[in-house]
Amino acid sequence: MDIENNVISKKQLSLFAKPNIAIKSDSTIKKLVEILNNNLDFHDQTSNYASHNLHSFPAKFPPQLPAIFINSLTKPGEIVLDPMVGSGTTIVEALFADRVGIGFDIDPLALKISRVKTTRLDKEELTKLSSKIYSAAKSEFHKNPKKLQRLANEYFDAKTKKFINFWFLPETQLELMALLIQINSIEKAAYRNFFQIIFSSLIITKSGGVSLALDLGHTRPHKVKALFDQAGTIVYGDKNIDPSKKHFSAKLIRSSFDEFRKRARQNIASVIDMPLRYAPVITFCDAQELCLKENSVDLVITSPPYASNAIDYMRAHKFSLAWFGAKIDTLTTKRNTYIGAEATSGFKFEDLPVFTSNKIARLSEIDPKKALVLKRYFSEMKRSLKEIFRVLKPGRVAVMVVGSSLMKGIDTETHKCLQEIGISVGFISPHIGIRQLDRNRRMLPASNKVNSDSQIQKRMHQEYIVGFYKP
Repeated sequence: MDIENNVISKKQLSLFAKPNIAIKSDSTIKKLVEILNNNLDFHDQTSNYASHNLHSFPAKFPPQLPAIFINSLTKPGEIVLDPMVGSGTTIVEALFADRVGIGFDIDPLALKISRVKTTRLDKEELTKLSSKIYSAAKSEFHKNPKKLQRLANEYFDAKTKKFINFWFLPETQLELMALLIQINSIEKAAYRNFFQIIFSSLIITKSGGVSLALDLGHTRPHKVKALFDQAGTIVYGDKNIDPSKKHFSAKLIRSSFDEFRKRARQNIASVIDMPLRYAPVITFCDAQELCLKENSVDLVITSPPYASNAIDYMRAHKFSLAWFGAKIDTLTTKRNTYIGAEATSGFKFEDLPVFTSNKIARLSEIDPKKALVLKRYFSEMKRSLKEIFRVLKPGRVAVMVVGSSLMKGIDTETHKCLQEIGISVGFISPHIGIRQLDRNRRMLPASNKVNSDSQIQKRMHQEYIVGFYKP
């Protein structure tokens, strides 16, 4: 196959033209196709066991999905890689299956969440620390509010402080600062990270939370118009909001201290209890340039971002990362390095195969700028698939869980494009599985009720599992 000139062999082209073909000559491919033909919805199974429910994360797949591939296609002691690890679901399941889990990401909050979810901690020590943090922070809040305000003023730069002031009430800021001071004083890094994730979970939620954002699972966070108390009385913002409709534009005011204590109890109970025969590796690394030797991985399972920032992780994550000391300007710049980002100036595009190029060309007729954004996404995914192909052992499988996007009324058919790109870099792709999304459990930014006028709802009710085999 001539990759540079996008010339695909007749055998590979036939596989793309008929992606559901079963290849009987190889038992691994037969097993892959068999799994992809199964019901992969898992709507009737609980997904909040162990540490999977430690922190909200947009569009994370159910743990049963990676588990079925790990247990069917690898043996104990083999290496399972997720090059876009997100919330760490694949790595947790690899540990449960007695495999070596390797996870990479460039998002700092994703890395912190994944590390905490895969670390064994002493529950008794966590409980003691939780009680100490709660009591000391609450005491400091009541005794030394001026000191907390001074520390908050010194902690943030001007732009970050402006962001914090917009999204958090002054009283909430002091509560969070009091909690953060106690958390950051913990000497053991693993325990400090655990409570930082609890702190983050007070803020980043699909509903509720202590910020003034209505929904941080949404693509574009919306600010509340009002806050109400337990009695239903509006205590902040627009006093004229219709009480019967306030859940669309207002939310309950919450104590950061009470939320911390509640979430600490829940998360301590969820701390993983497993032998961890093989220590996981979770570290910063770009999926487009993997930090691994060639032919070193036994299975790849990952879920790349949607095209064109349909789910914008950094827009939500910066609500917590700013409290951890990151500057808003730095986070904004970092956002442009993520796969699926919209900046295209100076970007190095890849040559793309026929079906994918035609999809981009069709969009270009309507919106040339959006077409470049889509071309950037598929270029990034081509580089990622090249790297996955490089590090995967021959005769092994990669699985990519993807969602399609609707851009200017055109379905990007991301699954078909990524399958074609995968074939162009050397993979065989015998089948694409389909699963129906349970939107609430996936923390997706729209309701289960389909609104035909909503572009974001139209594109997020199914996802596809693209199977790749390295010959």
